[in-house]
Amino acid sequence: MIYLIDASVFVFRAYYTIPADMQAPDGTPINALYGFCRFLGDILERQKPEYIAVAFDESLSTSFRNEIYPDYKGNRDPAPEDLKVQFALCRQAAALLGLSVFSSPRYEADDIIGKLSVFMRAAGNASTIVSRDKDLTQLIKPGDKFWDLKKAPLEYSQIKEYFGVHPEAIADFLALTGDAVDNIPGIPGVGKKTATALLESFSSLDDIYANIPTISTLKIRGAKTLGAKLLEHKELVYRSRELTEIAVEMPLDVTVDGLKRQRPQVEMLNEFFDDLGIGQGLRNQIKRL
Repeated sequence: MIYLIDASVFVFRAYYTIPADMQAPDGTPINALYGFCRFLGDILERQKPEYIAVAFDESLSTSFRNEIYPDYKGNRDPAPEDLKVQFALCRQAAALLGLSVFSSPRYEADDIIGKLSVFMRAAGNASTIVSRDKDLTQLIKPGDKFWDLKKAPLEYSQIKEYFGVHPEAIADFLALTGDAVDNIPGIPGVGKKTATALLESFSSLDDIYANIPTISTLKIRGAKTLGAKLLEHKELVYRSRELTEIAVEMPLDVTVDGLKRQRPQVEMLNEFFDDLGIGQGLRNQIKRL
């Protein structure tokens, strides 16, 4: 089992949870760093993973998805300045804790996690994806888990109960409905209920379009005009599908041994914490790892 950490989710969570007045002696903000280190320490202490990797996002505007759709994530505000500096510190801390750290200017953390999950599955290892991002559930296969830490990890068989469709249909579902979080356009008037009903009747987006003549017979609200609406927006929905699908074939130089958890570099961590004025509580947790 490999634990694949969607770092940004938990850096942001720490930033908005821990008071902003937590600072290093030179005034550098460290609230997000401190919370993220505690989060990683908890994962390592409780789960004791043999394999673990942490994936970071580098940019909101340089992903290959921006080439497909320039407005992709265009609705998001840049990270606050006092958080930007902490992302670099979080990456440094994760590496000092003995974890494999990945990021890319062209691919997102989701793509990195997808690549690592597929790579490790081929090597006989299941994955626990640690995130709150529903997009990542499309990666879940039997034996894998999706865990947002606030409730018990979800198994493959539980994804449909929570998200309405099976993992294999998540990317198609998001292409049909759109995703306001990532500024991905969907088909106007096609909401979650309609998309779910379509994907219960047909196995995929391709299957939906192969059966347009039969859609009017389905027990779906607006079924009589739904086929025409799907045809009208076919180009849009397939472009959206390029955005919602995780790029599991992204290039990434990785080995199984390279994903093994290493021992924390205690001396370098202590120097790192000294420079930032981080006290004994976090160090004591590190000692237990």
